[in-house]
Amino acid sequence: MRLFTKLFAAIAALFASASFVSCKDVIITADKLPAAAQTFIKEYFPGSDISYAKKDKELTKTTYEVVLQDGTEIDFDSKGQWDKVDCKRATVPAKLIPDAIATYVQTNFPGQAIVKIDKELFGYEIELQNDLELKFDKNGRLVNIDD
Repeated sequence: MRLFTKLFAAIAALFASASFVSCKDVIITADKLPAAAQTFIKEYFPGSDISYAKKDKELTKTTYEVVLQDGTEIDFDSKGQWDKVDCKRATVPAKLIPDAIATYVQTNFPGQAIVKIDKELFGYEIELQNDLELKFDKNGRLVNIDD
């Protein structure tokens, strides 16, 4: 029984230390973001102030999350390339939306703004003002609609 208790304690300690090391969120200043992320924010959200920036370091990757004063959330990969832009109820900057997707939305959902865009393995997922989620492949062809 004593051996089992020691073994259990050792395994528990191993898992506790692994989870501590594998996920470490740290609040950082904007100047600690990768240069590409800083440039992205200045280009697509000029004049917007950063509420906070966070670096998330895991065992296999590092990501960054930025929240602007207006509530916009932007996720970046380790090189500072954007992965997701969530403007809540405001419109995602048009230059971020692939032409085929913008055309599809304008044609099929006139008057609906794109408020979120997320790069996925298969392509893009966007969210409209009315909370409708549309998934597109890498070529901008509609794959799925979720309400």
